[in-house]
Amino acid sequence: MQKQIDRLETVSAGLLHRLVETVRRTKPLYLVAAAIAIVAAIWGWRAVRGPEVTVVVPARGTAVEIVYATGAVEPVRWAKVASVIRDRIIEICDCEGKAVKKDEVLARLDDKEQRALLGELRAREEFAKKELERQADLVGRGVTTPQAHEKVSMELRTVQALILAQLEKIDDRTISAPIDGVVLRRDGEVGEIAEAGQILFRIGVLKPLQVVAEVNEEDIPRVDVGQIVLLRTDAFLGQRLEGTVREVTPIGDPVAKTYRIKVALPDDTPLKPGMSLEANIITREKPGALLVPADAVQGSSVFVVEGGRIRKRAVEIGIRGTRAVEILSGVTENDRVVSPAVAGLADRQRVRAVDRPETSP
Repeated sequence: MQKQIDRLETVSAGLLHRLVETVRRTKPLYLVAAAIAIVAAIWGWRAVRGPEVTVVVPARGTAVEIVYATGAVEPVRWAKVASVIRDRIIEICDCEGKAVKKDEVLARLDDKEQRALLGELRAREEFAKKELERQADLVGRGVTTPQAHEKVSMELRTVQALILAQLEKIDDRTISAPIDGVVLRRDGEVGEIAEAGQILFRIGVLKPLQVVAEVNEEDIPRVDVGQIVLLRTDAFLGQRLEGTVREVTPIGDPVAKTYRIKVALPDDTPLKPGMSLEANIITREKPGALLVPADAVQGSSVFVVEGGRIRKRAVEIGIRGTRAVEILSGVTENDRVVSPAVAGLADRQRVRAVDRPETSP
């Protein structure tokens, strides 16, 4: 029937074109009337046939329920190295991408003033030591009092405490690696002012890697350790990337209303630290389910085409996935389901059904 209608439209369109050309040359009234009649017939056929809709046949497959999250790749073991004071960088290593050892010096800040003050304190310490020895000798000969000896002793301890504080200030201007690892990133150049708290280095172990992602609080009850996670990033489009939920943080962020999870990655993953990605956590799977595209379902109903007319069917929904929905009852594998569901369709309305190119849900 469909082929006959399409053939009629083609013939009518050809005839109409020839008539229009004839009318343009001769313009007799009977030809004008004939052309109008043909146009009316074509529009009449279209009105009787109804609008065009695409249909699919429900198929058996694995229904998958997922929880969506976004995150980034980072090493399991890594550290951010920041300056604790504000000062000028006078030395910094050319070590980005290179391995470093724990306590290896990465950068130095200007410490001339601190070292000059340290020298002054060292001199005061030497003087205090000699004065303490002299006071001890005088006390032994009875020339001075023990109180004078104690005063000098206290002055020596004060100077030594100041020396320790000064050494800590100098250490604060020496930035060292806190762990063995690779310098993943270096920020800062000689001559720049490093602000207090500014991260100058990121150091980590390249294997194993993990994904740290944020899950909405309404979805977190469905997430558990050990679940498979399908990952997607624009850097590896079309490539299957998997991980496993390794950790779920016990407390969420009440402002962002999210919970942090950590996803373990295999050692052969092509992902690199710092990559952003989407994470689909598989919370439930059901093989052999009857599936239709998600865009075919409106609430708890679908539209099927029978005898060229729309029939609205109430269906029982099982697992709702992002691309496909499980149908427990209401349609069979022999039905032709409208996909995507078109707004404004009415029950028993006549339509023209065309198979959807992507028939797999």
